[in-house]
Amino acid sequence: MAVKRTRMSVGRSVIVAGLVMGLGMITAACQEAETPKTGTTTTNAENPKQLKLGSLLPSTGDLGSLGGPMMASVPLLVDTVNQCGGVNGQPVTLVASDDQTDATAGTEAVTRLVNVEKVAGVVGSFASGVSMAGAAVTSRNKVMMISPGSTSPELTKKSKEFNGYWARTAPSDAYQAPAMAKLAYDKGYRKIATIVINNDYGIGFEKEFIKAFKALGGTIVNEAKPTRYDPKATTLKTEAAEVFSSKPDAVAAIMYLESGSLLLKSAYEQGLSQNIPVLLPDGMYSDDLAKKVGQTKDGKYIAAGVLGTIPGADGTALASFTKIWEAKLKRPVGAYAAHSWDAAALLVLAAQASGKNTGEGIQSKISAVANGPGEAVTDVCEGLKLLTAGKPINYQGASGNVDLDANGDVIGSYDIWTVKDDGTIGKLGNVKSK
Repeated sequence: MAVKRTRMSVGRSVIVAGLVMGLGMITAACQEAETPKTGTTTTNAENPKQLKLGSLLPSTGDLGSLGGPMMASVPLLVDTVNQCGGVNGQPVTLVASDDQTDATAGTEAVTRLVNVEKVAGVVGSFASGVSMAGAAVTSRNKVMMISPGSTSPELTKKSKEFNGYWARTAPSDAYQAPAMAKLAYDKGYRKIATIVINNDYGIGFEKEFIKAFKALGGTIVNEAKPTRYDPKATTLKTEAAEVFSSKPDAVAAIMYLESGSLLLKSAYEQGLSQNIPVLLPDGMYSDDLAKKVGQTKDGKYIAAGVLGTIPGADGTALASFTKIWEAKLKRPVGAYAAHSWDAAALLVLAAQASGKNTGEGIQSKISAVANGPGEAVTDVCEGLKLLTAGKPINYQGASGNVDLDANGDVIGSYDIWTVKDDGTIGKLGNVKSK
């Protein structure tokens, strides 16, 4: 596998190439994780029949600390595929890009992937706003894009505009928000105040949460005057005072890690949050959460006790994926790693099924390999082998069964997580939205 890494910034593009014999460290967010070593391959310019994929994921910005597991999974899948013969008789090439958790930078990055690198498929993005902007570019250029983590319900509404060149392996917040609402109601909370990041993710989640919580019989105390904050905010003192002073039973904080940490810290420093539980979504899930929020004067973690939801991974391929991940990367599987593996897997399987290493080829067979009705397979290499022999498959993923509906959506389950007293993340169980 030949892997290049691009980091895009507004008005400036930097290409870092040459990670051929070893991928090294994926990203600072990945910290100690190493990607698998790979052999030398030709580039698409030398061999236009070779499948070339891109990734559009955050190593910087508000979601930068969450991007590591996703960024590690994609080259791991590509390396695995290349070790068993590649796609359509050729090794797969990957070009990785940092979208900076920013729609403008992400648009610049994906435009380069499409127009300069000439990729046939893209794994990405994580932030829904970046995916919204990116999918407009990829679909217009007939490049297949599959997100492992963008969950805004607005993407479902936009899917027809993407003409089948969009899908995701993580379920929409049309499912996660009701799951959080059910968790809140089951905990005995009847009055909830919401605070959300003012972007597609936050507003979409907020809308679905309010609808679901009210349907259960609950009340949103600030529904008439919602608290929303600028994604680039550097202080949230005013917003913290506003949402916690409404004296709710709990606060649902739909935020990203970097800015969300500011809220939790500010609420504590103002003496607002000691007796008000906080509910958090997947955007706040991180091993670094407790450290970022900080500690009390007596050394206790401020974030201890928060509750959250996150799409779980319960697919039949999870055990085999975990074995590959831990053998290569020497650390536990991270959040959205399985969803990223599956997104890349669907791209390579669809290319093999079509016999074409093009975006149009992938798009034409993406539903066929995801939904069957062929033989159920959990091993990507076995799937490629069957497809090469002309036999249809139904890929069963690590994150779930990845059955895509007409909008490119999947249905999933949700893990309940918390920050324990020692600052680590713990799983408490799971909850379904319906």
